[in-house]
Amino acid sequence: MAGHPVSEGPAAGTEQVTDADTALRELAAVHGVGISYRGWDGLEHPVAAGTLRRVLGALGVAAGDPGHIRRSLEQARLAPWRRLLPPTVVAREGVAASFDVHVPHGSAVSVLVVAEDGTRYVVAQLENWETPVEVDGVLTGRASFAVPEGLGPGWHTILADTAGMTAECPLVVAPAQLRTTGTLAGRRAWGLTAQLYSVRSARSWGIGDLADLADLAAVAAGEGADFLLVNPLHAAEPSPPVEDSPYLPATRRFFNPLYLRVEEIPEYAYLEPRAQAAIHESALRLQSGNRQPDLLDRDAGYAAKLAALELIFRVSRGPDRARRFGEFCRSQGKGLDDFALWCAMAERLDPASPEWAEEAASPGTGYCTTQRTALADRIEFHRWLQWLCDEQLAAAQQAALDAGMRIGIVHDLAVGVKPGGADAWTLAGVLASGVTVGAPPDVFNQQGQNWTQPPWHPGRLAESGYAAYRDMLRTVLRHAGGIRVDHILGLFRLWWIPEGATADQGTYVYYDHEALIGILALEAQRAGALVIGEDLGVFEPWVRDYLAARGILGTSILWFERDSNGPLDPESYREQCLTSVNTHDLPPTAGYLAGEHVTLRESLGLLRRPVAEERAADAAEQEAVLARVRERGLLPPADAPPPGEQATVEALYAFTGLTPSVLLGVALVDAVGERRTQNQPGTGSEYPNWRVPLAGPDGVVLLEDLPRNPRFRSLLATIRRALRPVPPGDGSGSAGK
Repeated sequence: MAGHPVSEGPAAGTEQVTDADTALRELAAVHGVGISYRGWDGLEHPVAAGTLRRVLGALGVAAGDPGHIRRSLEQARLAPWRRLLPPTVVAREGVAASFDVHVPHGSAVSVLVVAEDGTRYVVAQLENWETPVEVDGVLTGRASFAVPEGLGPGWHTILADTAGMTAECPLVVAPAQLRTTGTLAGRRAWGLTAQLYSVRSARSWGIGDLADLADLAAVAAGEGADFLLVNPLHAAEPSPPVEDSPYLPATRRFFNPLYLRVEEIPEYAYLEPRAQAAIHESALRLQSGNRQPDLLDRDAGYAAKLAALELIFRVSRGPDRARRFGEFCRSQGKGLDDFALWCAMAERLDPASPEWAEEAASPGTGYCTTQRTALADRIEFHRWLQWLCDEQLAAAQQAALDAGMRIGIVHDLAVGVKPGGADAWTLAGVLASGVTVGAPPDVFNQQGQNWTQPPWHPGRLAESGYAAYRDMLRTVLRHAGGIRVDHILGLFRLWWIPEGATADQGTYVYYDHEALIGILALEAQRAGALVIGEDLGVFEPWVRDYLAARGILGTSILWFERDSNGPLDPESYREQCLTSVNTHDLPPTAGYLAGEHVTLRESLGLLRRPVAEERAADAAEQEAVLARVRERGLLPPADAPPPGEQATVEALYAFTGLTPSVLLGVALVDAVGERRTQNQPGTGSEYPNWRVPLAGPDGVVLLEDLPRNPRFRSLLATIRRALRPVPPGDGSGSAGK
C-alpha cells in the first residue's frame, strides 16, 4: 500500500468547535481516535462529528448524545481502576518498566511473575502515593510493581492475588532492538522482488508456485542475490472463485494451496496409474498456456489442482509422514482447526448465506460444533493442505540458503483481511465491525483509498493478550528469512472509514505501537528473520526514528525520496532501509518513465486535476530525479542524445547503489523490461489487478528464460557493480557475487 511519503508535523492551526462538540472530541481523544489530521496538502483537516460518533461506535463506545458521552467519559476514567491487572503488559529487555495493580484500599496484594520456562520471580513493589478512587462504591487503591530485572525476551505471566480475588495477564518482554539486522553489518545485500503468481515456469499450472519460488531463488542466488521478496502468500477462498488480490486474503495466518506444486507431494508417486495420468493431463492443459500473454486465471488453475489434491489426499501416508502431519496439526492448534472448519463450511455455504449471521456466526456455536463432526473429513483435507504448504515453503527457504543466499525468502504481510473471510470469522472477537481501513487522500491517490478490510480492535486485541497477532506472525515467519510488513504505519495508527462513507471521510485510530512493534520484534528475533517496514505514505515525524531504533528496516522508493529542495542525493538516503526504484503499486520503471501511470489513472477517473497538469507535474518530478542521476555521471547530459529505455532503467538502479541503504531491491519486472502495471490502487474490477503474467518486450518470460535473458543479466550485473565497484585499472567490467 504505497504512496508518497509525507511527514506529518504539528497542527497548522486549531479548529473552532462548538461547546456541544467539545465533550465528543475529548471522548474521541481518550479512546485514541484522531479529531483532525494533516493531509498531503500540508493543511490540518478537522474530522466531522458524525465520523467520530461512528468510529467510537465501532469501538463499542456510546456517543450518540451528550448524556451518552458524559457516561462514556466516566466509564473510560474508571476502566483501569476496575481491573486487578492490566490486559497485557509489554516491556523492553534491559529497560526498567512497571505495571499497576488495583485493589480495595488498604488490602494486601501478592504479585509474582512466572517466566516462560517456569521460573518464578518475586516482584518488587514501588512507591505510589496516588490518591485512592471510589469505584462502584469501593474505595480502590493503585499499587505499582517493577518488571523483574534480567527477565529475558519471551511470553511470561503476571499473577496477582488480593482479598480472595486472583488475576493473571501476559507479560511480553521484547528485545530493545531486533538483533537480526546485525547480520547485514559490513556487507550490504541486494535481492529480487517479485510477484510469485506471475512468475511461471514450463512446469507451472498456469500460476507461479512454490517450486518456482525455490527455482527463482536459486537463479537469483546464482547472480549474487541474498534475498527474494515475494507478494503475500496468504490463503484466499477454499475453492473457486478466488480473490485475485494477494493483499485481500481470507486469512493472514495460513497459506494459499493455489501455490502448491502437485508433483512435489511425496504421495503423488503412489497414485494409481490412471489417477496419475489424469493429473498429468490436467497439468499439460494448463502448462500449454504458460507461454501465452493472456491474463492469469487463478480459478482454472486452482480447480484443477484441487481435483488432483483430492486424489492424492486419499493415498495412505507412511508412518513417518503420518507422524509429521500429526505434529504439524498439534503445533498449529485451535487456529488451524478453526481455519479448516471455515474452509469446509465455506465450500458449502455461499458468502451471503444467512447461516453465517445466525447459527454459524462464530466457531463456538452449537451448529459449528456439530459441523466439526459432520465435516471431519473435509476439515482434515484442509489441515493437510496447510501441511503441504508448510513443507514446500520450508523447501523453498532451504533451497535459497543452499544456493548461497544470506537471507533467503522474505514474505510479505498484508495490512488486513477480506470481510467474510476466515480471519473475519474466526477472529471476530478482536476485529472492529462497521468500519474498514484505508488511507486518506495523498499525492498519488487523490481520492483516498478504501482497502475494505476490518481493522484490529485495539482494546479487544490487548484483552486477548495479542494472541491472534502473535500466532499470525509465528506462522508467516516459520520458514522465512525476513518479513515485509505492508503499511507498517498501521501498527501505529490506521485510517478507519465508516461503512458507506467515502475514503476521505475517515479518521485515524491509534494503536499501542509499543506492544505491536515489540511483539513483531520478539517473534522475528526468535525466527532469525529481518523485518522490513513499508513506511511510505503520511506519517508522523518520529515514527521512522522509532522503527530504526527498534532494528526494523524502512522502505525507500527512488521516485518518492525528496525534501523541500527536491529529490534526495543518494548519500541522504537512510542506511537501515530497503531501497528500490519502484513498487508494485507503480508501473514497472519502463512504464513509469513513459507516463503510463498517468494514462491509466486518467482513463479510470482517478485524477483530481486536468490530465495535462498531471502529465506536466509528473514530467517535472521525473526530470528532477533524472537530473540527480546525470549529476553522478550515470546518464549522459541533458543536451546529449537521450539514452535508451534499458540504459535509463539501469542508471536508476546504479543510483540506488550509491545510497548507504543496507538492502537494495531489484524488481523482476524491471529486469525483463515489463511495462504493465500489476496493481492500480483505488480500483477493483475497473483494472485487472494482480493478473498480469511476467513478460518483456518480446512476450512472456518464463523462469527458465531468465539465465539467458540479456536484460535480466545486464541489470543484475549493474547492481553488482554498484555495490562492489571495479577497482581502478581493472578494465574487465565484471563483478562477482
